[in-house]
Amino acid sequence: MVILGIDTSCDDTSSAVVADGRRILSSVVSSQTDIHRKYGGIVPELASRRHIEMIWPVVTEALETARVPLDSLDALAVCHGPGLIGSLLVGCNFAKAVGYARKLPLVGVNHLEGHMFSAFLEEEPPEFPFLSLIVSGGHTSLYLVHAFGSYTELGRTRDDAAGEAYDKVAKLLGLGYPGGPLIDRLAKSGNPGAFNFPRAYVPESFDFSFSGLKTAVRSVIQGAGLPAAGQTPPEETSLVRDIAASFQASVVDVLVRKVEWAIVGKGIRRVVLSGGVSANGELRKRMKEMAEEREVELFLPSPALCTDNAAMIAAAGHHRFLAGERAGLDLNPKAYLPL
Repeated sequence: MVILGIDTSCDDTSSAVVADGRRILSSVVSSQTDIHRKYGGIVPELASRRHIEMIWPVVTEALETARVPLDSLDALAVCHGPGLIGSLLVGCNFAKAVGYARKLPLVGVNHLEGHMFSAFLEEEPPEFPFLSLIVSGGHTSLYLVHAFGSYTELGRTRDDAAGEAYDKVAKLLGLGYPGGPLIDRLAKSGNPGAFNFPRAYVPESFDFSFSGLKTAVRSVIQGAGLPAAGQTPPEETSLVRDIAASFQASVVDVLVRKVEWAIVGKGIRRVVLSGGVSANGELRKRMKEMAEEREVELFLPSPALCTDNAAMIAAAGHHRFLAGERAGLDLNPKAYLPL
């Protein structure tokens, strides 16, 4: 079974062809980072317009790379939320038009579910049940995955997502956008114990909170007299490196500790880490150490499958298609779409 996946949930236009929900025949991602970098974050209107420009070329390249004609597809899978509504509209309307014109079945996929099942595109996928920590620019959520389509949300962020906190702190430091890779790079040569930033463990809960951490970082930056946001500080100073390392240590400590609590509390011995922030080197290192100590299986998708991509949408769509789900022309995107 061959499915074409489409994802335009945020600022990347992506399309992929996946066979049997496991084998990637092609995966094409058109990044908009250069467009949004000058603004220090994603501008929704610009993202939507760029999706309109790139959706046909990206889908065409995915089909040509996979050497699969459009009429040979078994189905289309499109992300219909959550995400930026204008961006989602482009992908959903495109998929509905192609499905209608070529009489191809259409399946709607939740973006979070796509991240959750990105690990199934690797050589050794997890068995059910497993814990799924999704960490990205828009989401920080912890799920207990009983089976495909059966999920229990254990916790979510009460304010900023982890990736959002990275971007905001990077902006406060004047580092640029996207903030995650920049802070991760500087943190490698900084002292993670230089500043005792708060860890919001939110007792008796699997929820997350990063707004207080962001405020604490702002206070340190203002007290140190660093340049205001939008100006470029000397990145290689020890102060900037120490702030980056201390901030990252706080985020990673909370993420790892929450997963560890869930392992103990729920008795689950398998963990899947996904989402854009899961490509962070320190998070992957610390999660591996915790998994070895707790003797649990840890599944880390390759970095290309951590960030937004259409292969994960096709993988999740494969299972929904097998379950008999079909979307009609009334499929509408939703900015907020609980899993």
